Amino acid sequence: MTDGEAQHYPDPEQYAASLAHAAIAAGDATGWFEHVYADAAAGKTSVPWDRGRANELLVQWASGQYRGGPLHAAHGARALVVGCGLGEDAEYVARLGFTTTAFDIAPTAIAAARSRFPGSPVDYQVADLLAPPHGWSQAFELVVESITVQALPDPPRAAALTRLGEFVAPGGTLIVIARRREPGAADNGPPWSLTRAEIDSIATGGLRQVAATTIEPGPVPSRRWLAEFCRDGG
Repeated sequence: MTDGEAQHYPDPEQYAASLAHAAIAAGDATGWFEHVYADAAAGKTSVPWDRGRANELLVQWASGQYRGGPLHAAHGARALVVGCGLGEDAEYVARLGFTTTAFDIAPTAIAAARSRFPGSPVDYQVADLLAPPHGWSQAFELVVESITVQALPDPPRAAALTRLGEFVAPGGTLIVIARRREPGAADNGPPWSLTRAEIDSIATGGLRQVAATTIEPGPVPSRRWLAEFCRDGG
C-alpha cells in the first residue's frame, strides 16, 4: 500500500466489532462509534448498520401494524431520535409530522446526516445519551430508540436504558427496537442483544410499559424486541 492510499476493510461488521472491543478494553465504551463513521467517511469501510432506509419495524409500528392504528403527530408534537446515525429514522419521523430532533455521539455521523439530507427539517445534534442536554427532560411526545443501546456493553448499557424514559413528555410514547436475547445465552457483541429483564427495566420514573412484542425472523435477520412505553398525563 502506497503512502496516502486508504486501506479498505472488507468486513464492516467484524471491523466495527474489533474497534468496539479495543475501545472497551481501553475504558471507553462509546469512542468506537466516531472511529467507524470517520473511517467510513474516508472510504476505508462502510457503516454496518446503515441500510439506506428507516428501520422496517419502526415503519410497521407507525403504520399501525403493532398498535391500535396509524401514528398521527399532534400539532406541535416533538420527537427525539436516539443515536440517529446517518439519519434515516429521523427523516422518517419528521415525515410523520413531528418536529424532530436527532442526536448521535459521533460528530462525523451528524455531519454525514446533514450532508445526506440537505435542507432537512430535522435538528441534528451531537449529544451523549448518558449526559443529555438538560432541556430534553420530559420534552418529547415521541422518543425513538432503534438498535442503538444494544451497541453498548454493560456498563453503561443499564444506565442508558434508564435514560431513555427521561425524555418522554407526559402523554408521550417511547418505542424501543432491539435484538432479543434469552437469559443466560452467550452474546459476545456488539451488538449485545437485550433480555426481557433489560426491556422491563426501561419502565421506571413514571414510565409505563404498554407492550413488549417479540418479532420472529422474517423481514429481519434475528428475533427482535418491539417495545412500547408511555408516560401518563399530558
